[in-house]
Amino acid sequence: MGDACGIGPEIIAKWWASGSGPAVVVGCPQVMQRAIGWLGLADQLEVVHLRAVAQYAALGSRQMGVWMPPGLPDDLLAAPVGQVDVRAGKAAAACIREAVRLAQQGQVAGIVTAPLHKEALALAGEPYPGHTELLQAEGSPAGQAPAPVRMMLANDQLKTVLVTIHVALRQAIEQVTHASVLETIRITHDSAQLWGMPRPRIAVAGLNPHAGEGGLFGDEELTIIGPAIEAARADGIDASGPYAPDTVFMRARHAPEHPGEFDVVIAMYHDQGLIPVKYLGLDQGVNVTLGLPFVRTSPDHGTAFDLAGTGQADEASFAQAAHMARVLVAGRTVRSGG
Repeated sequence: MGDACGIGPEIIAKWWASGSGPAVVVGCPQVMQRAIGWLGLADQLEVVHLRAVAQYAALGSRQMGVWMPPGLPDDLLAAPVGQVDVRAGKAAAACIREAVRLAQQGQVAGIVTAPLHKEALALAGEPYPGHTELLQAEGSPAGQAPAPVRMMLANDQLKTVLVTIHVALRQAIEQVTHASVLETIRITHDSAQLWGMPRPRIAVAGLNPHAGEGGLFGDEELTIIGPAIEAARADGIDASGPYAPDTVFMRARHAPEHPGEFDVVIAMYHDQGLIPVKYLGLDQGVNVTLGLPFVRTSPDHGTAFDLAGTGQADEASFAQAAHMARVLVAGRTVRSGG
């Protein structure tokens, strides 16, 4: 459901009303009913509080099955719409944990997360800066170290995977190591095979302007990134670079008049990789977490507090996220023979 004070419930309701296909909303039935009312869809959608997840299969196309997780605040509806609130943060975290549990038990095929607010998450006492890190922790077997994951933002024209995610830029630079770059390349390669790419063309961006200009503007390309690429190539991975960050995304972009030279670009830090994808259109971008034992996608925008409760939020990115989740689930099913 995402943050109850943001646009998550509304975009879910809009998507559902457009003919979503089989799905279960993990969230608060009352919050979802309120969103449906804001949208004027009360005569088209009926919220059904599920007593068992499997009950969704018996619902009609205009019935929205909502599974309520434990831990939701009793006064969640009192949280002010369009504002950061600790109750919304607690609810968002509870929904994520329950969705992971359902995925691990095989009760759902994949997870599509509506936007949460990182400040609300922090107010709720969560030690995780965002969805990705919380999913990583919850998706790991008890007693084991969290499996390495990576964030990918994708649309029909460009796919970008990040070496570092939600940290300060100074920390991100320090976290660009031979091991982290190589691990990102490997995770990207293995994940892309699930999309039907047996040998994806992976471009690796440099860290510095002009990819360091031969060491003139920094030597990370020579001492860290380049050697990691060579190690990946030794594993049989089609990785190349490091390329100048200000041009590699244009080279990788798939457009009718310009087929891309690469299937995916690996970026060193958050803004380096996400600005190019988001510039192409927020309504088409999808956030995918690579490396999890289950499929997880989300829209590439935030909670949009300024639009919450107005019914004006665009559900297109959420719809794309749901579509990609089903594509990835199908890919895993085919590969596993299930």
